[in-house]
Amino acid sequence: MQKLKERIAREGKVLPGNIVKVDGFLNHLVDTRLMDDIAEEFAKYFDTKRITRVLTAEASGIALATVCAQHYGVPMLFAKKAKSDNIESGLYQSEVFSYTYKKKVTLLVSQEWLGPEDKVLIIDDFMANGYAMQGLVDIVNAAGAELVGIGVAVEKGFQGGGDKFRAMENVPYHALAVIEKADENGITFREDD
Repeated sequence: MQKLKERIAREGKVLPGNIVKVDGFLNHLVDTRLMDDIAEEFAKYFDTKRITRVLTAEASGIALATVCAQHYGVPMLFAKKAKSDNIESGLYQSEVFSYTYKKKVTLLVSQEWLGPEDKVLIIDDFMANGYAMQGLVDIVNAAGAELVGIGVAVEKGFQGGGDKFRAMENVPYHALAVIEKADENGITFREDD
């Protein structure tokens, strides 16, 4: 998605450790018009009329997943990273390593909100190694739900997370902006995406 790539190139920052900071428009201060454009772009790649849930992980994916869910007319569900007292039923859970926080976290979804009848589109704002995404896939599988697609706004292609999802059979995967290189010289995008 050219508009997203231009925004990353213009406003994104590369921090030590090849961390790409896009929080001025994607996942802290949120440009809702850009979110609308991203939701429309994902609808070109996924059969959004089939889905019953948009799933993401807490916290930075929530804004994008909410806008997508609104566009597609379905609820948005997010995996929590901490158990709260207001979760009454059983839980689906997956332990993953957080690249951002450099520690293990447990993704939690109430069994009350996800089940075998659901058709799930996973949407996230950013992917590095793909550990959180794999955790979401594991939760969908544990629920017996059908995974109908995985959409990522920004993928750090040089970390390989997206490669295993591209290789999945029968599950469409699409990243709108795949970063091939990020360093003190700037950000370079993969040309074929």
